[in-house]
Amino acid sequence: MKAVGYAAPGDAGVLQDIEIPDPAPPRGRQIRVRVRAVSLNPVDTKIRSRTGPLPGDEWRVPGWDAAGIVEAVGADVARFRPGDKVYYAGALMSQGSNAELQNVDERLVGHMPARLDWGQAASLPLTGVTAWEMLFDRMRIASGDTGTLLVVGAAGGVGSILVQLARKLTALTVVATASRPQSEAWIREMGAHHVIDHRRDMMAQLRELGLDRATHIASLTASDRHAAAYAESLAPQGHLCLIDDPETFDILPFKRKSATLSWEFMFTRSLFGTWDMDRQHDILEQISLLVQSGDIVPTETRRVTRFDAATMAQLHRDSETGRSIGKTVVLLD
Repeated sequence: MKAVGYAAPGDAGVLQDIEIPDPAPPRGRQIRVRVRAVSLNPVDTKIRSRTGPLPGDEWRVPGWDAAGIVEAVGADVARFRPGDKVYYAGALMSQGSNAELQNVDERLVGHMPARLDWGQAASLPLTGVTAWEMLFDRMRIASGDTGTLLVVGAAGGVGSILVQLARKLTALTVVATASRPQSEAWIREMGAHHVIDHRRDMMAQLRELGLDRATHIASLTASDRHAAAYAESLAPQGHLCLIDDPETFDILPFKRKSATLSWEFMFTRSLFGTWDMDRQHDILEQISLLVQSGDIVPTETRRVTRFDAATMAQLHRDSETGRSIGKTVVLLD
């Protein structure tokens, strides 16, 4: 089958057009999917730059978001059958979705929202699961909770979904940050109550809005740069949740507030085979229902119809600028 992959980690130029064997027939709870569209996430570039092929493989195929059609199922599969349209983000330690075919555990897969096309659906899984887990599994926000949620770096893929989920499913006041007019317009479209600039004093801007400290902070980027601002603007007994990879992060300033700090990494469940891996299937099914009802919209902002190494390399470079708004999707046919 055709794929885009690399033989050794490096910059985006290591990506190559390759031919690799089709995945083995699915076993157990695996399903085999013919991939119709994928989307870009920061994890794609991080894996490409840091890690080589998986043990026993000559090539590493990146890519985690995908939408496609089930072609075959393992003996223990209960949720899907050939012909089903699905969407998913897969597992970190498996070959990725930048290929014509992929095997994936059914517990990580959802039924694709019927009202979406392939590209729109591919924009949702990784960011949707990350945002959902961040709000409801890590920060344990309940539907009736009040307070203020500060979303820092909200114009990217995760923030675009997180703001929508928080507006539709919680009673929190959602304050999102942006540093460009285009980002601010996008975040407001996603449903933020207020938008502030993370380059300026965030606590002062909250006060200008008539708000006290944030009861919850979702830090989606540059957590180390914003650490002091978080320590000031987080409410006593508040919750700070991070998704990025700061080189260092000093938690001592949060002690006096008895704050809770957590990380969200959507690959944890599949990486360690936790007892609750099914949770990601359930989340994707819930997101599908919200899309069907019109409560959540896909976050595609750019569509590419050419799938090859040169195209994917350029999209990796674009992602690495850190200036993306929403999601870029790529159609495979």
